[in-house]
Amino acid sequence: MKNIWKPSCSPALLQARAELNYRVREFFRARGVLEVEVPILASAFITDPFIEPVTARNAGHTYYLQSSPEYAMKRLLADCPQCLYALTKVFRASESGSRHNPEFTMLEWYRMGFDDHQLMVEVGDLLRELMPALAIHKLSYRQWFHDRWGIDPHTIALAQLRKLGKSYIEIDDTGLDKDAWLDLLITHELEPSLPVGVTFVHDFPASQAALARIVNDSQGTPVARRFEAYLASAPGKAMELANGYWELTCANEQRRRFDRDLERRQSMGLPCYPVDEKLLAALQHGLPDCAGVALGLDRLLMQQQNIKRIEGTLSFGFSRV
Repeated sequence: MKNIWKPSCSPALLQARAELNYRVREFFRARGVLEVEVPILASAFITDPFIEPVTARNAGHTYYLQSSPEYAMKRLLADCPQCLYALTKVFRASESGSRHNPEFTMLEWYRMGFDDHQLMVEVGDLLRELMPALAIHKLSYRQWFHDRWGIDPHTIALAQLRKLGKSYIEIDDTGLDKDAWLDLLITHELEPSLPVGVTFVHDFPASQAALARIVNDSQGTPVARRFEAYLASAPGKAMELANGYWELTCANEQRRRFDRDLERRQSMGLPCYPVDEKLLAALQHGLPDCAGVALGLDRLLMQQQNIKRIEGTLSFGFSRV
């Protein structure tokens, strides 16, 4: 305990983070994307059933430390339509481990006139700027599962999916739905087998759309126009790095999704938080056609510098704050 005051990372990592931040800013400066600052505290929180807030009290009111700058950035976009990015601290309660810290750094940006596939190209450009000669791979969510097991994750029945999952994963599966089984197969089987480099997985199930548009794919299946990027610096070392959307712009549909999330939270016995009415008002006013992505900068630094635990990239990990 006598050294608990010391930083979590080395002086070399402090320098590496400063260099990374500088190069990220230069990348967006060269492309004419404006850096913005948005509030970390807000009076509302996201409805996602799997993310819990860190809270703060002020003048008798509860505020929520934001898990992403997304809602505030979209409010800016609705009033000042231009390409934006933010490099900011975000917070998620009870997230600790080798890849998680309750406080972490997120890079988020929005590109007007882009769809999800155009944004994937730009994410790849940024990563190659930071990690030269990085291999880039791209496949659909359907292809990912079909190549491994010959199944279509969009149409497979829950019973069949459960049988497949139980053959790989020992788990008390009481109450697990189809999306939960798909996520488990990704984290336990598919993600560890990804190749070295960055892999973009796109066209997720419509049930996992969150804030993305839903569009029929070439087979006529409704899919969420979102992607996830996984970065692997070595075989078996892949980790989720970024999550991007071709953004939903319809306020009424977004409210319906928020309501569904809250119903699910109630059914799971989880607390429900205030819906962000300011975001919905901004969408009602008019969000420009755009695509956005959130990228975990600490994880990028882990892969770039070959650091095994996230605290090794932080000046002070959570155990030392």
